[in-house]
Amino acid sequence: MSQGSRSDRVADQLRAEIAQLLSREVHDPGIGFVTLTRVRLSPDLQVARVYYTALGDEAGRRATARALDRATPFLRRQIGARLRLKRVPALTFIYDESIAGADRIEQLLHDLQPGAPRDNDDGHDE
Repeated sequence: MSQGSRSDRVADQLRAEIAQLLSREVHDPGIGFVTLTRVRLSPDLQVARVYYTALGDEAGRRATARALDRATPFLRRQIGARLRLKRVPALTFIYDESIAGADRIEQLLHDLQPGAPRDNDDGHDE
C-alpha cells in the first residue's frame, strides 16, 4: 500500500468529519455557510491544509477565517476521538481562491458571449 493512497483516504475522512462537525456541532455564528473543497495532508500525516469557500464579501470571509481559527482546537479534539490516528494532524484553514477564480472566468465568458455580435458588428452580417 503506497503512502499516497493512505494520505488520500485520511484526507477524505478528515474532510467528511470536519464538514459534519462544522454543520452540526460548531455553533459559532461567524462561520456562516462554509464548504470544504479539499484537504491536503503532508506526507507524514501531521499537517492538514483544509481548503474552504464561504459565502459573502471580503469582511465575511475574514470573519469566517477567524471563526475557523477559534474552532480549530475543538475540531482537533473531536477528530482525535472519532478517527483512529496515532496523531491528529494540525489543521490549517485556507480560503480556496480557485473556486472564486473559476466563477470570475465563467462570468467573463458569459459577459463576452452576448456582447460579441455587437462588438464585432462590421456590417457583414446582413
